Amino acid sequence: MAPNKPTNEAPLRNQAYESFTEHLLTQTISPGQIVSQRELVQLTGMPLGAIREMVPRLEADGLIEAVPNRGLRVLSVDLNLVRNAFQLRMVLDQEALRHFTIVATDAEITRLRKSHEKILATAQSGVTPKLLAKAQEIDWEMHDRFIDALGNDLISAIYRTNSIKIRLIRNEDTRLRPELMVSAMTEHLAIIQALEKRDVDAVLAASISHLESARRRALRV
Repeated sequence: MAPNKPTNEAPLRNQAYESFTEHLLTQTISPGQIVSQRELVQLTGMPLGAIREMVPRLEADGLIEAVPNRGLRVLSVDLNLVRNAFQLRMVLDQEALRHFTIVATDAEITRLRKSHEKILATAQSGVTPKLLAKAQEIDWEMHDRFIDALGNDLISAIYRTNSIKIRLIRNEDTRLRPELMVSAMTEHLAIIQALEKRDVDAVLAASISHLESARRRALRV
């Protein structure tokens, strides 16, 4: 009987995955680029075994594809990806927000509103890199919370993989920029105000409007 695999292999595989996606989002790895497993070893600092175990997960998530005799091609950004990624985001957000509107506590919704109002009030004196980073953190945490409130690990995993693709679509546009921060935070406030009223239809309408704005920004429309 073959010996059991070391118990640390799964964590190393996960670390390799996280390192790969970080390099992808910071553009150390470019969309459409072809890389070898050994190049990924050098880039991530992970052992070859962890890279080999990571590859099937990346393929299943649609982040790479094997190219015979060449290596691994990183996901390319095209209009089809834009359509698919934002459409999936729309489906997931709608289901999550229907649920969140019902189960969220008043205190949690109030915290969301106050955090956004504080960002907007501070922005009146100028948008600093520190404020921008805080706004981005609030942005991602809010959307993650909507999804995680469903308590469905499968949906949460799908959502996070799709988020990588959305951030990759137009990398320079996926993080909040000074000229976009106020509009994004204001769109969030419309969702939050509808949440306070427990108005599911208004929440969904505000969410659709926000996502359409994000899609247009990604396409630079």
